[in-house]
Amino acid sequence: MPSGFLPVNIQLFSYHELRSATDNFSAHNKIGRGGFGTVYKGILRDGKQVAVKVLSAESKQGVHEFLTEIDMLSNVKHPNLVELIGCCVQESNRIILYEYVENSSLDRVLLGTKDRAIKLDWGVRSAICTGTARGLVFLHEGLEPYIVHRDIKASNILLANDFIPKIGDFGLAKIFPDNITHISTRVVGTTGYLAPEYAMHGQLTKKADVYSFGVLMLEIISGRSNSQAIWGGTQKTWKLYEEGKLLELVDPELEEYPRDEVIRYIKVALFCTQAASLRRPSVTQAFSMLSRDIRLNEQELTPPGFYFSIASTGTPPISNKNSASSDSISKPVSFSHFTMTQVAPR
Repeated sequence: MPSGFLPVNIQLFSYHELRSATDNFSAHNKIGRGGFGTVYKGILRDGKQVAVKVLSAESKQGVHEFLTEIDMLSNVKHPNLVELIGCCVQESNRIILYEYVENSSLDRVLLGTKDRAIKLDWGVRSAICTGTARGLVFLHEGLEPYIVHRDIKASNILLANDFIPKIGDFGLAKIFPDNITHISTRVVGTTGYLAPEYAMHGQLTKKADVYSFGVLMLEIISGRSNSQAIWGGTQKTWKLYEEGKLLELVDPELEEYPRDEVIRYIKVALFCTQAASLRRPSVTQAFSMLSRDIRLNEQELTPPGFYFSIASTGTPPISNKNSASSDSISKPVSFSHFTMTQVAPR
């Protein structure tokens, strides 16, 4: 892949430079692994710390994601997005350099073992929710053409100093052409975060990111992962909502928190994960619902949508049947035409 395919303003690094920066990509510098490669901590010759994402040599599919990520981030700057520093395209090597974030990813800090050293109080958790929302608002409303991330999840939210959240990993992101509101596309993303209309029909809109954001908020509040184990997720949350017991969802490690604010956040998450995409708020509206003292019109709230893949549960997928909107799924849909690589490659 010639460097001419890259944006002209991207900084290029040699493979030798990056091998030296990561101590020959040593295991003790490994800080993460994604669907298409491994991430290492590195120190450049000027002393700057970086995150070095090395594309798997055998990942032919990942070349497209590599180019997508470079193109997406080369001109995109926002405090709640990971900053692109440069890349390496020497011979068969495909490597991306990002800013290094101090506190790892949200899934490691929040969803790891319960003896974790870092404790996230409610102030930090609420700031992670609102900061992530700000990043999504920028992608959806602050850019022309706008970007749908397609893989909003805890492992793609990195925590900088003071636990400021930064959305990372744009390898699956989609740029929407002018005046286009939805795209029919191959399903990619992570099981547990996929909006039902996207997972079942490949219909991609901004509301797919909104759905994933709603799932992410429930994870932040509960301290439990929606994708690694079936603990109930949106279904359990809805049941607790109907029973007036939403506070039972709260992570037991949160010993002190403002009850009314936490309940509001859970309700906003339910608005974001409704089965019908047209009933979900935009991410701008969701951010306003979190950050302003506005009344939530719960008469407009309908049950969440969800699905389980046959491969992960051994049972047919389930979808919500009670939504009033025309774009909801009214019956279970077979996933036999999806492979797990398509549905959950990350």
